[in-house]
Amino acid sequence: MGKVISNITDEQIEAWVRDLVIVRTFAGLKFQEAILKKIAELVGIKDYWLASIEEEAKGIDGYIGNHSVSIKPKTYQGKQALPEELQADVVIYYKKTKRGIKVEFDEHQFQSS
Repeated sequence: MGKVISNITDEQIEAWVRDLVIVRTFAGLKFQEAILKKIAELVGIKDYWLASIEEEAKGIDGYIGNHSVSIKPKTYQGKQALPEELQADVVIYYKKTKRGIKVEFDEHQFQSS
């Protein structure tokens, strides 16, 4: 166990704290809600909402219509050992840019019911 702890880097600790304090807080939820709203508009679906705590435990961040959605940073795609199994119908990836955020998703996934 001591060997594992000694392998933890300052960057890993910083990323964990940032995720806990920023991403999973009120600001993080507002960020997710803004993405849900924008994607719902783009695909022509009126209803969207944030997931419950129980749904979040399954990797679901919200819903657009009857489609469960997971919202992940683009860097999530490159991780070899993903810590969670996503049970969402659609995964939306985002990347922060100087002008805001860039969002990637497959529009076709919203066409099937």
